[in-house]
Amino acid sequence: MTDNVNVFSLAPLDLAALLCSRVCHDVISPVGAIVNGLEVLEDEKDQDMRTFALDLIKKSARTASARLQFCRLAFGAAGSAGAAIDTGDAENVARGLLADDRTKLEWNAPRILLPKNKVKLVLNMCLIAAAAIPRGGVIAVSIVDEGAKLLVEARGVNARVAAHVPSLLDGKPENGSVDAHGIQAYYTGLVARDTGLALEMTSAPEFVSLSAQAAAAEAPAASDAA
Repeated sequence: MTDNVNVFSLAPLDLAALLCSRVCHDVISPVGAIVNGLEVLEDEKDQDMRTFALDLIKKSARTASARLQFCRLAFGAAGSAGAAIDTGDAENVARGLLADDRTKLEWNAPRILLPKNKVKLVLNMCLIAAAAIPRGGVIAVSIVDEGAKLLVEARGVNARVAAHVPSLLDGKPENGSVDAHGIQAYYTGLVARDTGLALEMTSAPEFVSLSAQAAAAEAPAASDAA
């Protein structure tokens, strides 16, 4: 999708702070719902309301757990430097976060060990795909040739990617800065470049595709010799 020329560089402390903000944003809603449910249990005597509060706590706890497990693999260290991650674990956390009554996840990948940054890249591509179909649909994930190519496709009503995402994936934000709303797309591009894979995005009515694979080698220049 881009070369490394003139790629925007975010200061390490800013990158860490923005990623922390992203994780907190993801978990604060279900955690807040758990707190609200506990307050109802403390004060409410009506059995129906207590049952409702318990259901809310259980559902919110599952949601918070799923989001934290996903973030651990998508953003966290997930092992020591150079560690490999089981794609089965990636599938499990992706299903926990993405698959629901509105969205179906099709995981078309063998269970293998991949370098952790390739797994991070797949999961972050999934987040972009999920954001492209807010009304739900199908997200299909493919890992080809032992990770030589990663493909995530989203199909759904009015599927579309926010206008600022392609430039952030390229590492060239339009306004020359990255905020908490754009950090996930910027981080996706950062991880792709670290793995040596080039990101490509295509879209059509009700369809968005993200692929990551080694950039095609440039053809050698023709010799000037006769």
